[in-house]
Order: sequence, then C-alpha cells, then structure tokens
Amino acid sequence: MPEIKWYIFLAVALFCIGVVGALTRRNSIIVFLCIELMLNSVNLLLVAFSKMHMTGKLGNALSAMDAQIFVFFIMIVAAAEVSVGLAIIVMMYRNTKSIDINFLNRLKN
Repeated sequence: MPEIKWYIFLAVALFCIGVVGALTRRNSIIVFLCIELMLNSVNLLLVAFSKMHMTGKLGNALSAMDAQIFVFFIMIVAAAEVSVGLAIIVMMYRNTKSIDINFLNRLKN
C-alpha cells in the first residue's frame, strides 16, 4: 500500500479545489459539483485512514470497517443532496431562465 501521505496530499488538493471553486464561481451547477468534490475528498481520507489502521486483529478490523460504513452513509446523503439540489437548480432555471447564483440575492428584495 502506498504511504498515507499521498492520500492526504490528494484529499487536501481536492478539498482546496472544491473550496476555491465553490467560493469563486457564479454558476450554481459548478458550485454544486465543487461541494460534491469536497465530500468525496473527505470520503477518500476516511477510507485511507481506516485502511491504514486495519490490522490482522478482529477488533481493529471491525473498528476500521466503521469508517467505511460511515463513508457509505455519506454517499447516501450526497445522493439525496444531488437529487434535491438539481431539482432546486431546475426550478430556478424554469422561473428565471438563469442559473447564476447572484440572481438569488436579488430575489430577497
């Protein structure tokens, strides 16, 4: 297994790309994808650390599986987020003919 530092480096790089994309983009679909990228980078870290701590003992193997089960639930929540988020984006486009996030600020007034 490769060293854990490469997994950490990749996850931090993916998370930083997601944060920068979510903060700088105006397109709601791109922001949505950047949030998903951040969730997946956290999932990568959870699986990498659980694999690192998995040993031959049964107790540690079961506790390492807890992180992978947690990743599974994060994926379920992300799938629900995708369905709700895309529905909101589609309704926003139907009503305003735009997917620009700045347009949502004008709806408050």
